[in-house]
Amino acid sequence: MATISGNQEPLYVIDGIPIDKVDRSINGSPINSLIGLNPEDIESIEILKDASAAAIYGSRGSNGVVLITTKSGRKGDTRFSFRSSYGWSEASNTLEWLNTEEYVELFTEAALNSGFTEDDAAFFFNLFAQEEGDWRDGAVDTDWQDLALISGSIQDVNFSASGGGGNTTFFLSTGYNKTNSIIRGNTLERYSLRANVENSGNEWLTLGINANVSKSQLSRIANDNAFANPLQAIAQIPFSRPYLDDGITPNTETTLYYNFLMDQFNGDFESNVWRAFAKVYGQVDFSENLSFRSEFGYDYNQQLEERFFGSLTESASTNGFADAFNLVNEKYVINNYFSHQLNKASWQLETVLGMSFEENTLKSLFVEGQDFPSDLLQKLDSAGEITDGSTTETAYSFASYFLRANATLWNRYLLKASVRVDGSSRFGADTQYGVFPAASVGWLLSEEAFLQDHPTISNLKARISWGLTGNANIGNFASRTQFNTITYNQNPGFWLGTLGDQELSWEDTTQYNFGLDLGMFNNRINSSFDYYVKDTEGVLFLVPIPYNNGIRFINQNSGDIQNTGFEFTLDSKNLILEDFGWSTSLNIAINKNEVKKLPDGADIIREEKIVREGEPVASFYMPEYAGVDPDNGDALYYLNTELPDGSFDRTTTSDYGEASRRILGNPFPDVIAGMTNTLRYKNFDFSFTIQGQWGAQVYNAGGIYQSANGDFFDNQTRDQLNRWQQPGDVTDIPQARLFGGNGTQLSSRYLEDSDFVRLRNLTLGYTLSQDVSEKLGLDRVRIYFTGVNLFTITDFKGWDPESSWDQLQGNSLASGLGFYSPPQPRTLTLGFNVDF
Repeated sequence: MATISGNQEPLYVIDGIPIDKVDRSINGSPINSLIGLNPEDIESIEILKDASAAAIYGSRGSNGVVLITTKSGRKGDTRFSFRSSYGWSEASNTLEWLNTEEYVELFTEAALNSGFTEDDAAFFFNLFAQEEGDWRDGAVDTDWQDLALISGSIQDVNFSASGGGGNTTFFLSTGYNKTNSIIRGNTLERYSLRANVENSGNEWLTLGINANVSKSQLSRIANDNAFANPLQAIAQIPFSRPYLDDGITPNTETTLYYNFLMDQFNGDFESNVWRAFAKVYGQVDFSENLSFRSEFGYDYNQQLEERFFGSLTESASTNGFADAFNLVNEKYVINNYFSHQLNKASWQLETVLGMSFEENTLKSLFVEGQDFPSDLLQKLDSAGEITDGSTTETAYSFASYFLRANATLWNRYLLKASVRVDGSSRFGADTQYGVFPAASVGWLLSEEAFLQDHPTISNLKARISWGLTGNANIGNFASRTQFNTITYNQNPGFWLGTLGDQELSWEDTTQYNFGLDLGMFNNRINSSFDYYVKDTEGVLFLVPIPYNNGIRFINQNSGDIQNTGFEFTLDSKNLILEDFGWSTSLNIAINKNEVKKLPDGADIIREEKIVREGEPVASFYMPEYAGVDPDNGDALYYLNTELPDGSFDRTTTSDYGEASRRILGNPFPDVIAGMTNTLRYKNFDFSFTIQGQWGAQVYNAGGIYQSANGDFFDNQTRDQLNRWQQPGDVTDIPQARLFGGNGTQLSSRYLEDSDFVRLRNLTLGYTLSQDVSEKLGLDRVRIYFTGVNLFTITDFKGWDPESSWDQLQGNSLASGLGFYSPPQPRTLTLGFNVDF
């Protein structure tokens, strides 16, 4: 992790043009800006992590660069391709919750332990039951999880044409996707069109255009942190009926919390996203060695979100409520650069000199209203009262100048150097520009005389690189003091919104890479080893300041972080036979991050997280849970006061206030690994991918409600039945106490290891023989079956060790927090591809 509260998203570059990837949804559930990109249009994806490679993009390369290249045409006959698939999805994991009998047992006991009587407990139960028999006789036993997690589906249809003749090549495609989520009330429908055309009109001029337009329509009920969120339905009491007696109308009369079904059937939550991307380019070849290329990119993103809460929903008191949010984001990119090549007998040199300019503008409009004459009239022009509205406009720009040179000496010594000057409007007037140099050296040892004829080693390359990259992923006006407007009693005014820092500048990351590439047995076995050190200085994050001026934080360059680690990849062709082939690809990555410096060395604490010198970024910081006192069922905590010798006092206490906080984990894995095996037998192909991670933790912020030994009326995970009940019981679940707060405070009780091994993907395919395809008038026909997330091996007790509420929030301090976060879907897909 190279930053703290700055955005950690890598830079995404599509066909050479950086794109905007920021979520601005008002729903609270992020919308991925890449949602409009059809995966079938992608030719390749390359991730730049090497210091020298990432530095090509200078200021935006510190979090890595993802290069996405779309398909292009090739000269020859026009080839058509049709691809269609249909898949079925379900939750990859479900949890066990108390049924009605177990719930009544646990909460009756919890009430008695807290001084209530059985009559009091019965009174409480009757509040949430339509009839007493619903809970007393178990007449109602609702599986709310089953209502929230449903069967989903995925449908994909794609058609493309590519080819070229004379001086023109082209690739044209159209695609359709319909996804019904495993979470009730969530759907996606996407339409896309793409045209990539290039023309070489003569020997010195090449013109081309890459264009894509898509429309994505999403229906979503709510985000992870709202009581209308479907996954929070598991908090409902099992003897609460989901529907009234008619079996159609959702019940909101006797449920503990708002019934999310009401929003699905009496509301409308639509997001329409139009995304258009175009790149127009031209290249002039002045000579065999000198050329000039100019590119103009345009990225358009319009996002219209409309939400309507009918008169029967939680907005019943306002007789219906609606809002609408319209956002238009436009980005312009201009790249101009000269390329020059020199080719001599013993050396080659390529140089690139150019500039780049980007401007991003965003405009938005928000309106809300209430009091609708009918639930059938859902647009805001039918609202009896417009209650709020606003418009915003913001912009930022980048200007860059770059010089790159690549040299090859005697076909075995490789030299690269680059320097890039980047300017950003987000920083102070005197600190807007940063200089980002990089260099690398490579040595092809296998081309040396002592290895050229080696019987085993077919390729051996040593690499060393160094580069300086930057980060500007902060607010557009973070360096400036800003005032916000306010209206009181219809009188306008201003109030201090943020404090600026005119010295605010680039977050700089210096990276060193040491690598070795090895090919053996005529490159049947290829391996790569990389060791890196990344030192980030002047970290951009919100520094706490005294609150006496009404401002709690200020954006500053303050703090240093170091990341170290290594990556190893191994690709092998295990068997190469006429009718059978088997290849394996393996990768392992190990990373360690450490905070090296903070302002005045002071800790930064945000609820369950801490940033402390000498520790990983955003470590989990909380009292340590010590289990249960076997004598009385009290929750216990370790004192963890530091002793003179540096150790910690492991004495236990039932007084939560006496327990000291301690660093007990971090949200980032130490090890990530994956392995893919691909097998071929005649016309059959089979592949599977296994992935895993180790060393990270997830804090279940919803645990204080759903695994709380009967503290409140939320339904509980079934493990709470193992609570302490009598002296001598040995368990880690405290005595059930209604409203007792027995062990439900912030502590490591709800902190879990998120280690897992997952069968990520499995595919079995069959390709018709060439003879059969030709008889059908086709070039190639393939049918296949694919399974995704088929099984997971983990000790994690939640829905999914990879799912968390914060996973798209973007900064380190929000990492590793689970809060009613859904599992990933398990999907089975059947499809066929036809080329002709």
